[in-house]
Amino acid sequence: MSPTDDTPDSLPRRSFLRIAGLTGAGWIVGTAGLTLAEGLAGKLFMPVNDRLDALLLNPQKLIPEFPVSAIEPAALIENTFRFVPRIDPGVFRLTVDGAVNKPLSLDLTTLQQMPLTSMVVRHVCVEGWAAIVQWGGIRLSDLIALAQPKADVRYVYFQSADGYYESWDLASVLHPQTMLAYQMNGAPLPAKNGAPLRLASPLKLGYKLSKWVTGITLVSELSQQRGYWEDLGYEWFAGL
Repeated sequence: MSPTDDTPDSLPRRSFLRIAGLTGAGWIVGTAGLTLAEGLAGKLFMPVNDRLDALLLNPQKLIPEFPVSAIEPAALIENTFRFVPRIDPGVFRLTVDGAVNKPLSLDLTTLQQMPLTSMVVRHVCVEGWAAIVQWGGIRLSDLIALAQPKADVRYVYFQSADGYYESWDLASVLHPQTMLAYQMNGAPLPAKNGAPLRLASPLKLGYKLSKWVTGITLVSELSQQRGYWEDLGYEWFAGL
């Protein structure tokens, strides 16, 4: 499918949207605000939908994490969009550009010298499977702050080495549990899982969590391109 760990491409579109609709209906509002309801696969927890987030939650509200003992190393399905790109860590650069005052082009050494953060969260695929994973890397809000975004920024595009692309709302990008990961389960991130850098967050479904991220572009308005699967007509994707 995509450089994420999901493959809706393997599902007929109608079936995919039916699954998406079921998961989207699995929300409960509790005394502490919006809680993560169990989804279509029993143990699965639906990630936060940013539309509901904006209405019902403080956008910086933390999603409950799991203990390290809950990690499910065999549960993360390894799928690719087109291919696993060959990326030379020695020449790799991550660019941050667009509506920023200080465009960035950073090598891996510089990125790995930034403060390391870690979280154990559930990765949820729209196909109906999930895995509890420990991700380690850079808080994306720290990286965005270095680029000094302009006041009118509302969205962020992510480009990947294999041609995949996705867009996020700025609030989700700046959430403290959104990161660019270079570690998985306490070890270096494998190439098949998105090395050298991939998105990780409990806020989004797997197709939003791009692998092999090479570029980040901040914008005030979305273009006609919203994301790989959205642009193929999976309308329900917009906003997740």
